[in-house]
Amino acid sequence: MIKQVMLAWAITLAFVVTCVSGAQAQEDVVWIQIEAQPNLNTALERASAYAAELEDVNGFSLGGSWYGIALGPYTRTDAEQVLRVYRSEGVIPRDSYIALSSSFRQQIWPVGANVLNRGVIAPPVAVPEAPEAPAVVEAPAPAPDETPAQAQRSERALSRTEREELQIALAWAGTYNGGIDGAFGRGTRNAMAAWQEQKGFDVTGILTTLQRAALLDDYNSVLDDLNLQLVRDDQAGIEMLMPAAAVQFEKYDYPFAHYNRSGEIDATVLLISQAGDQDTLFGLYDIMQTLDIVPLDGPRTRRDRSFTLVGENASRISETRVALEDGQIKGFTLVWPAGDEERRSRLIAEMEKSFVRLEGVISPQAGSEEQAIDLVAGLQVRKPRLSRSGFFVDSRGTVMTTAEAVDSCTRITLDGETEADLTLVNEEKGVAVLRPTVALAPLSVARFSNAQPRLNAEVAASGYSFEGVLGAPSMTFGILSDVKGLDGEPDMARLALNTLPGDAGGPVLDAGGGVFGMLLPAPSTGRALPDGVRFALDREALQDVLAQAGMAGASTNSSTAIDPFDLSAAATGMTVLVSCWD
Repeated sequence: MIKQVMLAWAITLAFVVTCVSGAQAQEDVVWIQIEAQPNLNTALERASAYAAELEDVNGFSLGGSWYGIALGPYTRTDAEQVLRVYRSEGVIPRDSYIALSSSFRQQIWPVGANVLNRGVIAPPVAVPEAPEAPAVVEAPAPAPDETPAQAQRSERALSRTEREELQIALAWAGTYNGGIDGAFGRGTRNAMAAWQEQKGFDVTGILTTLQRAALLDDYNSVLDDLNLQLVRDDQAGIEMLMPAAAVQFEKYDYPFAHYNRSGEIDATVLLISQAGDQDTLFGLYDIMQTLDIVPLDGPRTRRDRSFTLVGENASRISETRVALEDGQIKGFTLVWPAGDEERRSRLIAEMEKSFVRLEGVISPQAGSEEQAIDLVAGLQVRKPRLSRSGFFVDSRGTVMTTAEAVDSCTRITLDGETEADLTLVNEEKGVAVLRPTVALAPLSVARFSNAQPRLNAEVAASGYSFEGVLGAPSMTFGILSDVKGLDGEPDMARLALNTLPGDAGGPVLDAGGGVFGMLLPAPSTGRALPDGVRFALDREALQDVLAQAGMAGASTNSSTAIDPFDLSAAATGMTVLVSCWD
């Protein structure tokens, strides 16, 4: 009986040891991420190309339509060796880095494989053996590490900032989820013990001096390849750590000092520096959001004396931090590739922590003499993919426009500012109906003509011919050539007038001010029309589309001509710029 009990205990103990060892191995599994691609086909092509040259190539979904290519899985020690050798040989990008399994989702390469939950494998790169050397007298063994009592005494000499840094590093290592307060309570001690167990140290819950150094070295290793250097910019009056391996100074363009890409990482740093007050600060906040380097999505916070802007899309993340002190507005922007969040968040924390205000600000005269309507201080202003015209059909601001203007848009705006929702698209007619997210107050609203259009009568088209560059709609005058299309379509009118692509979707009015049609875009395929030939969808077809949207357009008897000035005022007052954004 005793032998049976002892045997059962032995089996149980072996099982527990095996489980603990398996958990330990799983926690030590790491990968080398070498690329991220924004679509599946490109990721599969790149993974196949790497697999032709390297071993252990895997592909995973990263979320958000991004896919990562990684080597592994290895132990951290093996991964660091593989990373070092492959970088030196130039077979992987210089910005490759060590990633955890938690960064990856479903495996996409090799097809049908699933290695995320398996143990590590032997690395393809062997650690070089040291050459044989003549026998020498062995050096004395290193002094033993501190005892718990000694470690606790050395711990008491730490500043609060140093204690907080240790808590931050423990949180990064995944063993601590408490507050960063510098107080080493039960939660911090348990986290220290868990980290010691991960690393194979004696579990005491008190980190020795050497262990604290090892923890911080691990924490900072993600920044090793960025070559952080303290940069003092006297013109901007700012001193801050910069990733010298990624960016270098290029130019001043008030109120920015541009530090642009210098290596393989598509990164940008802007130092922001100008004199001003709260109004200046708030104006800068608005201007920054129009820049192409600040994507639309992301949290934004504006306070009385500071603001933070985060913009992110599939390719990049931009973060701006600015504050007003003593009449000087200073801060910085970091633009970094998406999919590298661990390194980006660490980098921006180091930059903010090192940020020092010096005397002086960038001169308003600093910068190039290049001027362009789509540039602000040398930075590209965000622009829509295309802009077309539309016109108001009710007093709340509902708009009719061409379907071309809203095709595959992630965001639609009216007059460049007000966002609009797509209510209806009639692909057959080529018409869309939009409703603004906030109620508008149009200067005038379309009234559809009840009068029978007469051939060779004068007509007027209103539209944003230059897609908003001029800031106001233009009028184009012409002649009604026919009341049907070239193939006899009864719901179209042929016009003799010259318009530009931006005019499409705008209203076409008769001499009495009534809307009898909507200007259609030139055909993209098929017949090429002669110059001066355009087509409009007639009022009855437009009213049918409105009825599909649950609306009824206003009508008017416009058989009597009105003053050209009044005609222009009515036409331009109802015309709106419709912009499609990616």
